[in-house]
Amino acid sequence: MLLRQLAIILGVASAAFAADTAAPLQTVDRVDLNRYVGKWYEIARYPNRFEKDCVSDVTANYTLRPDGKIEVVNSCRKQDGKMKSSKGAAKVADKQTNAKLRVTFFWPFYGDYWVIGLDPEYRYAIVSEPKRKYLWILSRTSTMDPELYERALQTIREKGLDPSRMIKPSHTGG
Repeated sequence: MLLRQLAIILGVASAAFAADTAAPLQTVDRVDLNRYVGKWYEIARYPNRFEKDCVSDVTANYTLRPDGKIEVVNSCRKQDGKMKSSKGAAKVADKQTNAKLRVTFFWPFYGDYWVIGLDPEYRYAIVSEPKRKYLWILSRTSTMDPELYERALQTIREKGLDPSRMIKPSHTGG
């Protein structure tokens, strides 16, 4: 029994060490915000507390504001069939690339929003944050071409994230 507990402790410690020693997460070289804004469909995500009741039709809509910030409206369908939405704002944290944003839904608390993968035609985007706790694959369409999805998964693996942890909400229209 003691040996088993020791093995578990060592396993947890080595996993924590590996996460701490992973190479810093890299973003894409450049995001054209005029092309990035608009509606995105969530294709897959790491489970997270703020989307725990989102079972389908998960979208994010981004709009450039006159003050240079980006309006963010996240929507989803809950288990009971009702839609819910959250409105927030994002500001560019890295003006050289526009790939690092800070997003708030409850001012003054901000979270990192890093674009770590982006199709050249802006058909899909991969979003995470420096600690790799959160991950999303977004698409301009409610279904994603399998070849593009596989490219996104490959990028995720290359960035040191685990695609097997992702869940895929369904979309009823689009």
